[in-house]
Amino acid sequence: MADALIRLFSVVLLCITAAQGKEQLHSNSEWPKSFSVIRDTDGICKVAETQGYTCEEHKATTEDGYILSLQRLPAGQSGKKAHKPPVLLQHGLFCDAIVWVVNPPDESLGFILADNGYDVWLANVRGTKYSRGHISLHPNDMAYWDWSWDELARYDLPAFVQYVYNQTGQRMHYAGHSLGTLMVLADLSRGKLLDMLRSAALLCPIAHLNHVTSPVARTAAQSFIADPLYWLGLREFIPNGDAASKLVGGICHILNLINCSNNLLTLITGPNCCLNSSAFNAYLDHGLPPTATKNLIHLCQMIRTAKIAKYDYGDQRQNMQHYGQRVPPLYDMTKISNEFPLFLTYGRQDALSNVKDVQLLLNDLRDHDGNKLVVLFTEDYSHYDFIMGVNVNQIIYDPMIVFFEVN
Repeated sequence: MADALIRLFSVVLLCITAAQGKEQLHSNSEWPKSFSVIRDTDGICKVAETQGYTCEEHKATTEDGYILSLQRLPAGQSGKKAHKPPVLLQHGLFCDAIVWVVNPPDESLGFILADNGYDVWLANVRGTKYSRGHISLHPNDMAYWDWSWDELARYDLPAFVQYVYNQTGQRMHYAGHSLGTLMVLADLSRGKLLDMLRSAALLCPIAHLNHVTSPVARTAAQSFIADPLYWLGLREFIPNGDAASKLVGGICHILNLINCSNNLLTLITGPNCCLNSSAFNAYLDHGLPPTATKNLIHLCQMIRTAKIAKYDYGDQRQNMQHYGQRVPPLYDMTKISNEFPLFLTYGRQDALSNVKDVQLLLNDLRDHDGNKLVVLFTEDYSHYDFIMGVNVNQIIYDPMIVFFEVN
């Protein structure tokens, strides 16, 4: 009965939202108010340069025509040029590369790696503020948003890796957070990118998702709440928009969650223990980047089905057209090369990268060479602590850099 009420409420809400039009989807009262540190007009390089770092702007074009931005930190704060291999940093869902430089220099992974002599590259996937170009499509075109993380793994990540490799002539380390881990895991499971990557560090790995404990994410998945958005023509999902605000508010109302707007981050990610509040508020003021509604549907499918599979079109004929089979192909994590170096870190409090799901991934990797797999578990950390924690340098980044040094 509860599922039926949620679904009915969602459809009615979505119909109202669709009638209001996309032009109203740019304000959100659900996120906490905060003071502005990063102006909306400031690019990632401007933020880095303000902290005393040299920063370069680069562009890479995917095979399917998306023009993506990368920022390069070729030297440390001292000005000393990089003398170690490249490191490509890949953000997660509703993020862009600014997450790697929003904290102070001793807390931001991008700055820390640059100061340790690495050639740092910051990637921004399609649809985010800095990667909205295309050779023929405009972001206002529905076709521009016809993608999920399948395409991020198939096109965006290979474009980033190939570009950095072409520019530097070196194989690179990779560090991804959340959805950024799923992208590389999907490619590694198909034997891709091995000739250009040295290693991969997985912060809050997202692969198996059946044990997600976030009430917002789980309710959205179980109620198919994103599907009507897609069919009503809202192909771009703007987390700071009116549609997102109303959808989350509706979920909170149905679930009778108290003080939902004040506790929204905890309800989505789990309790983050150690966030730099000033940096996080500045990041919120910067604006949460949009994603494709289709991408959210795909992630919800994974929560419901407990499978790591390609996007399910919900129709056997369409699946046949896209995949040559009636059901979407699976990504088999056991196919990841046992010799490929992996650094995997996760936290007890994370409601998205749940401990049980990470254990399933580790079970997939049970035959991995023991010298090539480092696992770091943190009792207090949740999802955003791994990229914006005040003590993340000592707890996560120092061991990660040791891992990079030996690989």
